[in-house]
Amino acid sequence: MEEWIMLIQEIGFPVLVSFYLLHRIETKLEAIYSVLVQLKER
Repeated sequence: MEEWIMLIQEIGFPVLVSFYLLHRIETKLEAIYSVLVQLKER
């Protein structure tokens, strides 16, 4: 059981940070996409 806890502690933090950064990048990509669509419509 201790091995599982150590594994979660070691892997859990990088996974959490990765999901956070992916979420931030996703919102910025959506904003860029909407601007590009607006430019295309002109």
